[in-house]
Amino acid sequence: MRKNFGPLYVTPVTLWLALFFVIPISIIAYYSFLTRGFNGGVIHKFSLDAYASLNNPTVFRIALNTLWVALTSTVVMVTLAIPAAYYMARSKYKNFFLLLVIIPFWTNFLIRIYAWMAILGNNGILNNILLSAGLTTEHIQFLYNTNAIVLVTIYTYLPFAILPLYSTIEKFDFSLVEAARDLGATKFMATTRILLPNIRGGITTAVLFVFIPAFGNYAIPQIIGGTHSYMLGNVIARELTVTRNWPLAASMSMALTMLTTLGVLIFMRLNRSAAETSRESNRPKAFKAGARI
Repeated sequence: MRKNFGPLYVTPVTLWLALFFVIPISIIAYYSFLTRGFNGGVIHKFSLDAYASLNNPTVFRIALNTLWVALTSTVVMVTLAIPAAYYMARSKYKNFFLLLVIIPFWTNFLIRIYAWMAILGNNGILNNILLSAGLTTEHIQFLYNTNAIVLVTIYTYLPFAILPLYSTIEKFDFSLVEAARDLGATKFMATTRILLPNIRGGITTAVLFVFIPAFGNYAIPQIIGGTHSYMLGNVIARELTVTRNWPLAASMSMALTMLTTLGVLIFMRLNRSAAETSRESNRPKAFKAGARI
């Protein structure tokens, strides 16, 4: 009789998720329902004050700003990543381009952020170039605003969008595109009706890989954005280290986690529905869409 080792195989993954996901989230959820201590920290007494404190205009404004930065950055990154990954997958120098995408990971995250300060600062490289070229007569404030956060976020997380798309496009059967072109499709039609639907999985992965870290960003808005471009990550850090309101920080963390999870589930559900609709419409005939084109 063959033994079933299935539970044994999943034990390491289960322990990993329990230690580094379930237990930390449970601790945060527990702290969010406690009472704030007089000198900071918590008192182990049940309270909903932390969640009630979330209902104020300031938190709502910061949440909207965080969502706008994350969505804008994600749309731009995926838009840039698709043609970049396509070119890499079709090039004979794909390994070289893949190395160029990975090289930024060899440099410390904070060093790359401070490098952008040297570029965008009032006395930085970009301002000096504009002044030397006579395009402006005074320094332009590129730093300490939302646009700077979006720019540096795009630079930082763009490789996370390119890599899954490259992996998906490299495995794509380009003979389908050639068949659509033979049936009269233009390059644009073949791309939008054949290529993009078949790499939907890579697009979904790219969106998730860049949206989640952009939504919970802390270091970039802290260094690049200044005091007027706070995001939720900065508020959580301030409540933990400055005001020492741990229940409020925990409640914000739980709200951020729930919003991110809900958004991801909705996106994946919509993506799955679109994939099923496309599969049903293409099932009768393999090149039905190309024939209509």
